[in-house]
Amino acid sequence: MQIPRFDVVVVGGGPAGLSAALMLGRCRRRVLLCDVGEPRNRHSHALHGYLTRDGMEPRAFNELGRDELRKYDVEFRCVGVTHATLTDHNSYAITLADENTVEASFLLLATGVIDDLPGIPGFHECYGRSVFHCPYCDGWEVRDRHLIAFGMPRDASGLALSLLTWSGRVTLCTNGRRVDRGTRDRLARNGIAVRTESLARLDHHAGEMTAVAFTGGGSIAADALFFNTNQHPQSQLAIRLGCTLTRVGTVKTGSRCDTNVPRVFVAGDASRDAQFVVVAAAEGVKAAVAINRALQSEEVR
Repeated sequence: MQIPRFDVVVVGGGPAGLSAALMLGRCRRRVLLCDVGEPRNRHSHALHGYLTRDGMEPRAFNELGRDELRKYDVEFRCVGVTHATLTDHNSYAITLADENTVEASFLLLATGVIDDLPGIPGFHECYGRSVFHCPYCDGWEVRDRHLIAFGMPRDASGLALSLLTWSGRVTLCTNGRRVDRGTRDRLARNGIAVRTESLARLDHHAGEMTAVAFTGGGSIAADALFFNTNQHPQSQLAIRLGCTLTRVGTVKTGSRCDTNVPRVFVAGDASRDAQFVVVAAAEGVKAAVAINRALQSEEVR
C-alpha cells in the first residue's frame, strides 16, 4: 500500500495551524492538517483583540476556519502526530496516533502551549471564566472590578502594576512567598495591596469567582484573577525532533518561524511570547510563505 504523500503536514488546528493551512492551500500545496481538538483557549467563552472576530467563541472560530479550508482541498484529520523521522529523501515519515503513516516534505508544528495551573481548589473551575492568563485578552471584560494578580513575587508584581490599566482595585497574592521592601513600597505607592498568605481556595459560583480564601483563615472578595505561572508545550514532538528551546520552554525560531531542525517550522504560542490569537494567525501565514518559498526553490531549475 502506497503511503500518502503531502507537501506539508500541519500539526495543530488552532489559529496558527489554520492560517498556515489556508495560505498553503491557496499556494496549491497538498496539505494535511492534524488536530486533536484541544486548543489552549478551549476553556474561554470568547477570544478578543482579533479584528472582525472580537468576542467570538474559540470553538466556533476554529470550525469556521476548517470550513474555509475545504475549497482549497486541505485534508483534515482529527488525530495527533506521535513521531516524525527525517528520511533520506529530504522528507519526513510521520506516524499518526491512529498508527497510520504519511510522508511530507515539510512539517509545521502549531500545537501551542498549556498553562500550568496551580492545584488550588476552584482554580481550574474558574479558568477561562474569571481566572485568566492575559489582561490584553480579558481585562476589558473585568474592568473596574477587584482584580487579583497571582504568581511569583517578581513577575506577579509587574502583572499587578499592569492591571492598573483596567482597574484601580488590584491585590497581589503571592501564595506564601515574601515580597521585598522595595517592591512593597512601589506597589503601595500605586494603591496595590499585598497578601503573601497561601491560598486555600477560590470561592466561586459556576466558575465566576467571588473571593480568595487563605489557609490561615480569612478571605477577600474579588471578581477575577490573572496569573503568570509556567507553561509547557502541548506536544512533545518538537522536543523529540531536537528543536532548541528558549529559557521559558517555547521553541526557538527564526524570523520565518524556522527551527534548527531541517524542514521543521513552528508557529503560534509554542514559539512566541506574544501569545495572542491574532499573532498566532500571523505566525502561521509567515511560516506558510517560508515553506512555500522553500518548495519553490526546489522546484524551479
